[in-house]
Amino acid sequence: MTAPTATGDGLILETRHLTKDFRGFVAVSDVSLRVRRGTIHALIGPNGAGKTTVFNLLTKFLPPSSGAILYKGEDITHERPAEVARKGMIRSFQVSAVFPNLTVLENVRVALQRRLGTSFHFWKSDHTLQVLHGRALELLEAVDLAGHRDTVAVELPYGRKRALEIATTLALDPEMLLLDEPTQGMGHEDVGRVVELIRRVAADRTVLMVEHNLSVVADLCHTITVLQRGSILAEGPYAEVSRNPQVLEAYIGVAE
Repeated sequence: MTAPTATGDGLILETRHLTKDFRGFVAVSDVSLRVRRGTIHALIGPNGAGKTTVFNLLTKFLPPSSGAILYKGEDITHERPAEVARKGMIRSFQVSAVFPNLTVLENVRVALQRRLGTSFHFWKSDHTLQVLHGRALELLEAVDLAGHRDTVAVELPYGRKRALEIATTLALDPEMLLLDEPTQGMGHEDVGRVVELIRRVAADRTVLMVEHNLSVVADLCHTITVLQRGSILAEGPYAEVSRNPQVLEAYIGVAE
């Protein structure tokens, strides 16, 4: 897959020597990650490689022990999670407003209320909130859920629930979307649906994702970063990374 042409240095997110030490256990070590604007970038690696810890550092759920995080050229290393989200970097499945006993449409509308600063105004009349319906329906169309608008969220199949979570995240209008294992636990049909969904939502934004399904990574991603024991082992397009002997040995236990 050919990455979009970037302007300038083309970077939307950069880490410099990012490190996280948990009382002597180094979970992330000297990670310098560079994510180009308008691309789909994957973090892969065996269990315990540090992928989720990197996500937690990027979205400020964990403070780094050392190193720096830059978003759109601005140092966000010491900012709070809410501040990072307001700047346009949103982590799906962490901030989505999915309520099991509300309908699909109501869930997206609540997420839109969050962006307007009226998240908890549940007592507002339905007439007052009609202004949000148009945008909510647009988001449901984008994730192929318009036909389920009146379905209670708890009744959705697993793959459709993931789509709803992405829709509520898109309601926050992210410029960069971080997806943590978006196809985990899905059957083949749901995986295909979510892959196409990610492709659509990435059309006008940047996506960074942790994903174990290598066929998904090969299909979607412009750049792959492979982590091993908290450090970057390899980086590049899938065709290149998948032939790297060190990656084969570390990731699937096969050396060439």
